[in-house]
Amino acid sequence: MTENGFGQVLGMLRRYPDVEAANLQAWDATDTLLLDMAADLLTPESDVVVIGDRYGAITLALLSDVPSRVPARIRVHQDLITGERALRNNARTLGVAAGFEQLPLGEALLGGADLVLLQLPKTLAELEEISAAVARYASAGTVVLAGGRVKHMSLGMNAVLGRYFESVQPQLARQKSRVLVASRARPAQPQPPYPVTEHNSELHLDICAHGAVFAGTKLDIGTRFLLRFLPDMPEAATAVDLGCGTGILAAMYARAHPASAVIATDQSAAAAASAAATAKANGLDGQVSVLQDDAMASLPAGSADLILLNPPFHLGASVHAGAGIKMFEAAARVLAPGGELWTVFNSHLRYVPTLERLVGPTRIKGRNPKFTVAVSVKRRAG
Repeated sequence: MTENGFGQVLGMLRRYPDVEAANLQAWDATDTLLLDMAADLLTPESDVVVIGDRYGAITLALLSDVPSRVPARIRVHQDLITGERALRNNARTLGVAAGFEQLPLGEALLGGADLVLLQLPKTLAELEEISAAVARYASAGTVVLAGGRVKHMSLGMNAVLGRYFESVQPQLARQKSRVLVASRARPAQPQPPYPVTEHNSELHLDICAHGAVFAGTKLDIGTRFLLRFLPDMPEAATAVDLGCGTGILAAMYARAHPASAVIATDQSAAAAASAAATAKANGLDGQVSVLQDDAMASLPAGSADLILLNPPFHLGASVHAGAGIKMFEAAARVLAPGGELWTVFNSHLRYVPTLERLVGPTRIKGRNPKFTVAVSVKRRAG
């Protein structure tokens, strides 16, 4: 239980529809530290923005607080669609029918805010994009409480905040979490810095990236290895780049197979926006459609002939196989009988038996000292 009595609310929260397991929970000590620090600043007139509230812990605890501290307005931005849905699911469980609004990062989210509660992101690029948006759109007197687990924080975070706020004050750590208090926003830059675009001469591709996207505008080594086998991939009427990130796989496959319809999909809003920008920058936006979704949940069963997948092996800060397994299960549903799943993964994960069980017969297409590329064929009925 926290100093301000939020423990009962937090104990009722679930991660669903994100992966759930005994060693994964829907809140952490940073949530409680941010809530306790915010309690001293909140009034019924407060206009609060919550960014990075993974499963709704901060938002729902604020709405469940004593009436004298419940803000007049709470706006929320979560990059992952699973987080958005978890917040709504948890709100229903708690009987919270209203009181918050979910919005993309921008003026509608931040305009007029006087307090921003931020779960610090994993990358400095994402923090840069968030900080630039707060400085651009929030009020001059806005205070930002940016919290994170000490082991994941760096002095680079102070430096990023310092580019956009005149005052950045680190607070004492508690339960291995710490909050940085940023205030007095500096004048906004003429143009928002994101998305950024970089030409990759190896691929002859312009790659566009928002701050929250894995690897930014760079070509990650797993994707590079999978692309070695692009000439061997079948011609598909419909191909899906699952967990598309910046959309490199989607763009490269589309370029090699101009008759194919390609869907780039990711649970991250930043990734979906990046993939759309990458497709447009390379003249492929008429062929590549982009969808923010949770493991292709909105795609019909049996609707794809080919799925390309470079799955994550982290859930937030935790190393966990659940994210990859969820994607394999989704691929098994969406693939047509005889369709193929091409997966690249860290070889130590030993995914082949799981792919055999969930999707179908699996062969190793290639292996290097770090990665394995496997091809799984969806079983035909009967």
